[in-house]
Amino acid sequence: MIIIGILYLLCAVFLALYGFNTFVLIYLYLRHRNETLPLPPLDEWPQVTVQLPVFNEVYVVGRLIDAVAHLTYPRERLQIQVLDDSTDETTNLARRKVQQYRGQGTDIELIHRHERVDFKAGALREGLKSAKGRFIVLFDADFVPPSDFLLNTIPYFGSRPRLGFIQTRWGHINASYSALTQAQAIALDGHFVVEQTARQRSGLFMNFNGTAGVWRRRCIEEAGGWQGDTLSEDMDLSYRAQLKGWECLYLPHVVAPAEIPPQIHAFKRQQYRWAKGSIQCALKLGPTLSTASVPLFKRLQGLIHLTNYLVHPLMTLLLLLSLPLLLLGRPFNLHLTFISLASLGPPALYLMAQRALYPDWRRRFSCFPFLALVGTGIALNNTKAIWEAVIGKGSDFGRTPKFRVEERGDRWKGKRYTLPLNGVTLGEALLSLYALAAVVVAAQRGSYYAIPFLLLYGLGFGYVALLTLLHSRPRVKERKHKPAFKPPSLPEALSE
Repeated sequence: MIIIGILYLLCAVFLALYGFNTFVLIYLYLRHRNETLPLPPLDEWPQVTVQLPVFNEVYVVGRLIDAVAHLTYPRERLQIQVLDDSTDETTNLARRKVQQYRGQGTDIELIHRHERVDFKAGALREGLKSAKGRFIVLFDADFVPPSDFLLNTIPYFGSRPRLGFIQTRWGHINASYSALTQAQAIALDGHFVVEQTARQRSGLFMNFNGTAGVWRRRCIEEAGGWQGDTLSEDMDLSYRAQLKGWECLYLPHVVAPAEIPPQIHAFKRQQYRWAKGSIQCALKLGPTLSTASVPLFKRLQGLIHLTNYLVHPLMTLLLLLSLPLLLLGRPFNLHLTFISLASLGPPALYLMAQRALYPDWRRRFSCFPFLALVGTGIALNNTKAIWEAVIGKGSDFGRTPKFRVEERGDRWKGKRYTLPLNGVTLGEALLSLYALAAVVVAAQRGSYYAIPFLLLYGLGFGYVALLTLLHSRPRVKERKHKPAFKPPSLPEALSE
């Protein structure tokens, strides 16, 4: 009984720590948000290599190559590498595009690997062997970079000899497609508008997001190159580079649009990879980071950043401990006070990002309940990923499927790459029932202060489980028209 109470208190305290740290990032963002980054002059354009890592991307590989081939940059100083690990006809589609643009005078090549060693990290490492550029630009398959991307990023390296990498902001091609994509867009905006700005402008450690960015080649090499021992090779390299003394730069005004996963399975796979990869990075780099010759605040923020996904196992454990405490009649309103105050941080961060980006931010705020449901319901999925990272269990680099879904009328069901149902869904459904049972017990025992939290758990896990079941169906009716932005109702959200 005492052990359960202590565990619950520890979970509450650590969750509060991560929640209150959101307020720290908000403060740092407000402090630095008006700082401008004028584009510096550049006397001579350097040699640049654009790398496009792809793996089984029949729907979007052509769109990607077309966009990159039309980047505005001196042709004689631009090289494009399609780093293809595909096992389907993506390779032939990419090869035809490469031949088309090579015939037009573009320096573009296809590098196809038959063995997917170290996954994306291995592909980038292989491409670097024949890369001509002093600067390496990366775009994943779901991105459509604007034509002036290089013109708006490369000049910053000219006056900053220790600038190792630049990260730009992700935009969204299909944010209004569904409640799920709207929720993901809000979360991504919070990260790229508030968190990345706060970290970089305050001199804290900042992660490279794997795409829509530029690296100085010498920085990659001096930091130890791309390594495949984690699923977050981007975070791994960016932290190793900064620990070596290289600087980073975030450009929120440079936006590269990308496709948001429309299938809940794809979102869960993406979150699984990010959660497991970040904890792998924490285990790998944590000891070095803890003793680095940088200010204590910077070290602490780096550790919180690397371990941020621990909120999900803490949330799951908190739920599991709630029912025994209720049955034992133990009060824990003080613990919930910690959590309730800290839980205001993420919504405030997301609201700030929406207000900074969109004139209709008030209407977009009405989509926040779906973000709360998804953010809670994803906890078991990410807890499993973190447990595997902690015990050292390896896994493949599960790519996020792309379907070229750009408008509401576009379909993803029935296309290849859709993901099947997995066993985590059963666990989510059981946790939903568990939370709802705890709601009943809380009402019977008069513990009304616990009901809102338990309801959020019950609805969150239930929503994600139900949406996963619905997204496992083979077919869905197409919508013929793309309406203007409108916050979806719950029935609409469940029918996507």
